Amino acid sequence: MSSHAGPIDHHHDHTTSTGIPNKKLFMWAFLASDCMFFGTLISTHLIYRLHPPPGSPDVKSIFSIELTSFSTFILLMSSLLMALAVNSLQKGQVRSTRQNLIGTIFFGLIFLACQVYEFSHFVHEKGLTLSNSIFGSTFYVLTGTHGCHVAIGVLWLVLMYIRSFKPADADQGRAWLIKGFFHLIVWGVTIVASMASMLGLVHAIQVGDGFGGFLHHHPVEFGVSILGLIVLWLLSRQEGPVDFGEANAMDVESMGLYWHFVDIVWIVIFTAVYLLEYL
Repeated sequence: MSSHAGPIDHHHDHTTSTGIPNKKLFMWAFLASDCMFFGTLISTHLIYRLHPPPGSPDVKSIFSIELTSFSTFILLMSSLLMALAVNSLQKGQVRSTRQNLIGTIFFGLIFLACQVYEFSHFVHEKGLTLSNSIFGSTFYVLTGTHGCHVAIGVLWLVLMYIRSFKPADADQGRAWLIKGFFHLIVWGVTIVASMASMLGLVHAIQVGDGFGGFLHHHPVEFGVSILGLIVLWLLSRQEGPVDFGEANAMDVESMGLYWHFVDIVWIVIFTAVYLLEYL
């Protein structure tokens, strides 16, 4: 691992005639198409909000602006950590890159947990479903599509984190593939258990059971989460040279472009779908 503050070296990456690396140009083209996709969904939601059909629900009585503001702040913080991860790898600081990737994953999961809780609360407590109103249809399709993008981003982050452990010794390639697959399985189980634990804890706090009530009703989820985190920590103790460094900076930068795009789209959704209702 090395550290320098000079200009970014893109000699590892194939570039187009424009001088822009192929991977970055591909990501920009994809994001441009995705921008039009989200533009269509947001426009559709706003049109129906400006001309609501009879029987539309009272949105202000459904939304919890405090929860959504919190999840928005969390997503913005994840974007900061993503930028730090890109900067770290451009300087060859693999350890710091991993730490920032884990932070981004953690914040992304908190955002997803908030969204799952919000959807569950709207359906079971407020009676807002995908099919009982135009507002429900446009709201769930728009915010659910964005949530899918965040989930894909989290999966990409996890895969990149695991990729950072690939050993430099090519002879260990087969063993690393098996270990990497096991690493991915542990990540998946830990994420599912952790999200179930977070939702269970929020519910326990809401009904007044506290942490003791949460442990009583969700001992398996909590236990699997702790066990998964311990295994992930053990897996991260790998030592020795790795085939991951400045040459992979463009891969992480492309992933960062995607993550920042998802964050920016959420700022637009938060403003158009939530904040405008309170003007």
